[in-house]
Amino acid sequence: MSSSSSPSVLLNTGVRMPLLGLGTYRLWGAEEVHRAVDAALAAGYRAFDTAAVYRNEADLGRALKELLPKYGLSREDVFLTSKLGPKDQGARAMEGALHSLSQLDLGYIDLYLIHWPGTQGLAVADQHNPGNRAQSWATLEELHAQGKLKAIGVSNYTPAHMRELMQSCKVPPAVLQVEFHPRLCQAELRSVCEQHGVCFQAYSSLGKGELVTDPVVVEVAQGCGRTPAQVLLRWAVQQDVPVLPKSSQPGRVEDNARLFDFRLSDRDMDRLSALDCGHKYCWDPSEVA
Repeated sequence: MSSSSSPSVLLNTGVRMPLLGLGTYRLWGAEEVHRAVDAALAAGYRAFDTAAVYRNEADLGRALKELLPKYGLSREDVFLTSKLGPKDQGARAMEGALHSLSQLDLGYIDLYLIHWPGTQGLAVADQHNPGNRAQSWATLEELHAQGKLKAIGVSNYTPAHMRELMQSCKVPPAVLQVEFHPRLCQAELRSVCEQHGVCFQAYSSLGKGELVTDPVVVEVAQGCGRTPAQVLLRWAVQQDVPVLPKSSQPGRVEDNARLFDFRLSDRDMDRLSALDCGHKYCWDPSEVA
């Protein structure tokens, strides 16, 4: 991705990744994807996050090819993330990654992640999981060396999974993408990432929508004249944690982008962080061997 005015973080590859990206989980169908991407580009988004399991890679690639010229942008102006599906973990990783590249059809992928530490069809405690993860990572390293995947990383890894990877990898992960919000502050994971120069990225910043009604979040939002969603996203980016809010509604896509024209006070940041109780709204990878 070319340098732009979009607020960003520097990855260990030397490339910058925008702090704000559009999540596309549960965006289905060419029309819905096109509408969301159009609204996102208009609002200043320059990063887009998809995955093999979202089944919308082809629609996202097509929408970007159609819409980038409308905004005077080129492929190099956007940062595209996709992920290897759990069904392709291990021996099928090359096939899965090449399929993502083919579906997106944009020449290369800026960041490609192993989506889940386990393998579809295997029990979470199955001792083949670590070997499959290692095989997937070696495949991603190979495609990274070829320039097809500009950066590689992982998602939903625990501190133990991260330490295992750091001991065996030739290319360190650029990004760890996990659930992160005031009720799940992930202190140990963030510490591991900081220790190894890995960018810590958030998904599910709104706690599947439940956090927007939390009394503390609402009170902070009222105090600074912002929406609860904006406050939750700002809480992350103010800590240099990239976020991936998702919506198919153009108005909400635009609202979610208004994160960089205000700051939360130290007191409000602390009040939000004090909500931490280790609560996961999404998947729990802690049992995966």
